[in-house]
Amino acid sequence: MSYFKNLSAYDDRSARLAGIALMVLSIFMFSFGDAMGKFLVGTYSVGQLLFLRACAALLLLSPLVWRQRHQFLHLERPGLQLFRVVLSTLEVAAFFLATVYLPLADVITYYLAGPIFVTAMSAIFLGEKVGWRRWTAILIGFCGVLIALRPSAQTVSLPALIALGGSLSFATLMLITRSLRKTPDIVMASSQFLGTFSLGAVLSAFHWVPPTPGSLGIFALAGCVSVTALFCVNRSLKLAPASVVVPYQYSMIVWAVIFGFVVFGDVPQIATIIGAAIIIGAGFYIYLRERDLGRPSNEVNPPA
Repeated sequence: MSYFKNLSAYDDRSARLAGIALMVLSIFMFSFGDAMGKFLVGTYSVGQLLFLRACAALLLLSPLVWRQRHQFLHLERPGLQLFRVVLSTLEVAAFFLATVYLPLADVITYYLAGPIFVTAMSAIFLGEKVGWRRWTAILIGFCGVLIALRPSAQTVSLPALIALGGSLSFATLMLITRSLRKTPDIVMASSQFLGTFSLGAVLSAFHWVPPTPGSLGIFALAGCVSVTALFCVNRSLKLAPASVVVPYQYSMIVWAVIFGFVVFGDVPQIATIIGAAIIIGAGFYIYLRERDLGRPSNEVNPPA
């Protein structure tokens, strides 16, 4: 009997380790996909990136969509589903548009504030009870955003405001996703890529640069990497408790700094590093507090 107890414990530990490994891998892949996107928008338009990247993702997802097509027939709250797709499309477009002008680490820093914005909006718009501890963490997190933004007449730029607007859209998207928990994963993932496909098709018609074979390969790889990263996140959360794996999502800022420096030669400013550290600390505290109170966690998945 003790053998089976030990085996069960070993299996539980193995599942947790596998969940952590998949989460770390997914964040690396998301960051890698973001770096590829930033590289591509140096030559091609954001609309073309959205379109070709979504083409590859939808082709990869098509067998699963066909196999689970019955799950698309009866969706909960279709109007809210459509609004979620619109928000998802806008925040992805804002993310890559901001990377045209800003270092990758700066843009990621604004998106890390998503869980902080979600908690604040939950209290303001949904009437959810938020105690003084979390309000304090929210205010500290906002201070981190301001430090990273470096607001002054000379430093606040349109790209920074676009990134911040994308972060707010991302937070609203997470808030809506929390209320659509019955929607299957395949529906959520494919609808997000369908949204970027549609917007990209419209925008790229106004500015199309014939892609080289090498660029087509990078577009396809970026789409496939995004889909694979999404599946890794979902599998990670099924193998291990969210309290174990979600904190590893904050490692995306490390990869953003690494890719930004190695690929683009970006050296993060001290204000960005300090702001990111404050945002991560505040977001992590809010996460732990909401876990203790039994509320659903706000995941920090990067743009899909």
